[in-house]
Amino acid sequence: MDITTLIGAIAGIMLISIGIMLRGAGGIDFTQFVLFWNFPSLLITFGGTIAATLINYPLRQVIGVWTIAKKVFTESGEDTTGIISQFVSLAQKSKKEGFLSLESSVKTMPNDFMKRGVQMVIDGGDADFIRNLMETDITFISERHKIGQEIFIAMGTYAPAFGMLGTIIGLILMLAKLEDQSQIASGMAVALLTTFYGIIGAYLIFLPIAGKLKRRSEEEMLIKEVIVRGVLLLQSGTTPSIIEANLQAYLEPKSRKLAVARESEARSEPTPPATGTGAT
Repeated sequence: MDITTLIGAIAGIMLISIGIMLRGAGGIDFTQFVLFWNFPSLLITFGGTIAATLINYPLRQVIGVWTIAKKVFTESGEDTTGIISQFVSLAQKSKKEGFLSLESSVKTMPNDFMKRGVQMVIDGGDADFIRNLMETDITFISERHKIGQEIFIAMGTYAPAFGMLGTIIGLILMLAKLEDQSQIASGMAVALLTTFYGIIGAYLIFLPIAGKLKRRSEEEMLIKEVIVRGVLLLQSGTTPSIIEANLQAYLEPKSRKLAVARESEARSEPTPPATGTGAT
């Protein structure tokens, strides 16, 4: 679970709700929420937004974007330092026992992209073949991510527009019955609700999700670049220390220091003494 996304969504909803409740004359008034509920306004704003999105994008892409959006709420970024440690371990093992010894390690790898790359090394693929195949995979993944971002940006653009459309519709209906003066104030309030829904949908839901998807895509592409580099270094038979130094160049200075500290701790841990059954 991405805690920042959850905190942001809950905080936004709570602050708006508190602001609505505090508008009551006698302090906090929960009945104020009734004034902000109008089903026809919701239908015009979000129904119109979805309809316009379906016109702009194929149905399979619109349906698939919700699967991509789940990453915003359910997945956190992968640990790059952990991937670097895996490559160092793989290099150490391959130096001692050869590439075929990595078969057992590949089966337990949680990252499918890394798994495919290391498997190509085991199968004897040359560097150009491995690089071209993995970079092609990265290109198509990046394009899929861009489509997801574009759809949410489009929805964030459409929502305020349909909110304004609902307001115009409400004003037209209100002015058509202008002879009833008592209905003007309430009619205006209902007409403005569609604009309210459009702004909430755009700036609290759709555009923030698009922004988070962009950040996630950038993080994932960086991790995949690290993996491609690690696979090529592994294939070339580079020593573990050089692989580690090369891959740590992708890390931020703070993360780099943390990775170095972890490696130092791991190397300084004493090896447990062997126990024998024949000692007396």
